[in-house]
Amino acid sequence: MFSRRKALVSSGCGFGYLAFSALSTEAANRERQNPLLHREPHFPAAAKRVIFLCMRGGPSHVDTFDYKPELEKFDGKVPGAEAKGLNVQKGRKLKKSPWKFERHGASGLPISSLYPHLSRHADELCLLNGSYTDIPNHPQALIQLHTGSFQFVRPSMGAWVLYGLGTDNQNLPGFITIKPPARLGGAQNYGSGFLPAVYQGTPIHDVRSATPIGNMRNPDSSEAMQRKQLDLLQAMNRASAERSPMNSELEGVIESYELGYRMQSAVPEVMDLAGETASTLTSYGIGKAKSDEFGRQCLMARRFAEAGVRFIELTHEGWDQHNSLSAKLTSNCQATDLPIAGLISDLKQRDMLKDTLIVWSGEFGRTPAVRRPDGRDHNATGYTVWMCGAGVKGGMRYGATDDFGIAAVQDRMHVHDLHATTLHLLGLDHKKLTYRYAGRDFRLTDVYGRVATEIIS
Repeated sequence: MFSRRKALVSSGCGFGYLAFSALSTEAANRERQNPLLHREPHFPAAAKRVIFLCMRGGPSHVDTFDYKPELEKFDGKVPGAEAKGLNVQKGRKLKKSPWKFERHGASGLPISSLYPHLSRHADELCLLNGSYTDIPNHPQALIQLHTGSFQFVRPSMGAWVLYGLGTDNQNLPGFITIKPPARLGGAQNYGSGFLPAVYQGTPIHDVRSATPIGNMRNPDSSEAMQRKQLDLLQAMNRASAERSPMNSELEGVIESYELGYRMQSAVPEVMDLAGETASTLTSYGIGKAKSDEFGRQCLMARRFAEAGVRFIELTHEGWDQHNSLSAKLTSNCQATDLPIAGLISDLKQRDMLKDTLIVWSGEFGRTPAVRRPDGRDHNATGYTVWMCGAGVKGGMRYGATDDFGIAAVQDRMHVHDLHATTLHLLGLDHKKLTYRYAGRDFRLTDVYGRVATEIIS
């Protein structure tokens, strides 16, 4: 009998990352069937899919989406009595935003001049200004944003969504992550943890590459020969499965091979932008030096969403501005503003925004009080996340930080609450979406999480 490692090589597909990890007996019967088949939600859902825009490094909320006029009043001053009870390190001086905030849309939502294109969609955005997390260190905060926990290895949000709902295209992975962080938790940010490995994200590291996913092509075998090899291997695996009916891991390997084979033609087709019009490419900022790379990510996200992928994550790096804030934050926003605006416009035009949930977030925000004149440090006690699309009220500010933007003080929204709300919009009750592991039922939100019903239309 082939070893599992040999079997992965022999298939000619090389999709070892899609193979199952061990399953509990209770879940085995369910997982013996195709684990990626479409599943009905717990209740009628507003959203069919999620596009998660991860701004890795911690965007400065007080310079983008959290307008604080008091920072202008106290600019250059050491916080005193007016900041009593807030976590301000000794000796820091408050720094006003170098950028102008203006009100946009019928809602009058205040957005920084850093986002001239995105601000045109102000009436679609729900700014979660009272967001906060537990720790101001990049690795822990990033992992918590993705998995709900920084202390233990847990399944990522995308894996939970795929586990709960399956996918609508059996020729593509149900969870795709484009240009995921190589450090700061790496694959843990899109991993499946104790869930079957078929639910983990499939990484695409370079949207410009001719081979965006490793082992997509076998240079030594034709497609027909690969099919013959796979048929032989699958017959052996199924015979083994019949002898070990409770070995759901083997069932998962069988399915992962088939998905890998189907992906060889489906993925390149979806990633081929040749059929897109010049005006569409321009609307995403493709062809412009600053925005081309992220514009391609956003257009890929629309194409994967249109093809039935359930959870798509995009990452833009480099938001950790301890210094050179003026230049670096400007550059970050120039790289992402037009692509995100283009994505929203394109989804609206295709009547897809009504059932596509867009979530924009970093792992935390940045300090309003600074040590350096042109830099801001990590701030986990208050920052901004925004949502847009399916079931979310647009043109709205939900929650608030204090007058300076240091800490969330009103309608505070923890990462657990963000996850609970995201699942709710997908028709999933975060308390019921559980998986039995090590003798207990686990969920994305652990024993926490509140759905922010106030933002749901």
